This record gives sequence, structure tokens and C-alpha cells, in this order.
Amino acid sequence: MNGRFVLVLSSVSIGVLFLLLVVLFPDQCGSFGSKLMELRIKQENSTLSTPHRKLLPVKEPDRIRGEKCNKADIVITQGATSPLPSGIPTYTVEIMNVCVTGCDISGIHLNCGWFSSARLINPKTFRRLRYNDCLVNDGKSLINGGTLSFQYANTFLYPLSVSRVVCS
Repeated sequence: MNGRFVLVLSSVSIGVLFLLLVVLFPDQCGSFGSKLMELRIKQENSTLSTPHRKLLPVKEPDRIRGEKCNKADIVITQGATSPLPSGIPTYTVEIMNVCVTGCDISGIHLNCGWFSSARLINPKTFRRLRYNDCLVNDGKSLINGGTLSFQYANTFLYPLSVSRVVCS
């Protein structure tokens, strides 16, 4: 047999098999796309332009009466990114000021253990002062709604949490 004939015959066979499945199971085959769309629409707080990201609800932190801001107004997220050419995993960190009272926050210190990185990080952006004490943005204000980000490389992800802040 000719190679082209075999190719055409197999393509036609697959097409006939697909049509047979659609005729026998119309409710399963035809609704796959609409069910996928329903799932995307049902996702809470998602946007149509980026359905793979879910926006986290912003919960107003518990405040003491008259308190302008607190450490809960700083949100830290981190995620894995592509590794260095040497194979060391890298992580991107985003530090956000989500203060709902419109405050700028300075003197942001994080609990960071023995944080270290195989990739150089600008010390004005993020640096370890001592064990479990890292300083963000050289101690300067992170404006309301502002985000600061950096990447580090290490064999594991460091858990980072806010230890103290200064309300500006």
C-alpha cells in the first residue's frame, strides 16, 4: 500500500470514529467546552484575562482603636521560578503594602532564619541583618499599594513572615 493512502485511510477512520462518538454520546461530547467555561466562571475572585490566577480576598486586619497600621498590612507571597543554569532553584518574593487606611509603612523587618541566596540581591531591597531578622527596602517606606519584589536562589524556599513595622 501507498503511504499516502494509509495516512488518508487512518484520518478518515478517526473522523468517522469521532462522529460516531458524538452521535452516541451527544451530551458528553458537545458540552466539554461549556463545562470548562462554567468552571472558569464559578471560580471566585478570578479575572477573565488571567483565569489561572486567583485573587486572594483582602481581610481588614484587627486593629486596636486609633492604630493606623500594623504588621498584618504587609503581605508576602513567594513562588518558584525557573532555576539557575547550575540547577539551583529560584524563588520570586513579592512584599506588598495592603494598608486599607492609606498608610505608608517603613522599617519592615521579616523573620527569615539564616536566609541566604546563590543569586545576588540588592541589599537596599532586601538584606539579612542577623539571624531571623531581615530588612526590607533599606528601612524606607513602602508606599500604600506598593509592591517590592526580588528573586533569590537556594535549594529550598525560606519561610518569610513580618516581625515588625513602623507606621509612617
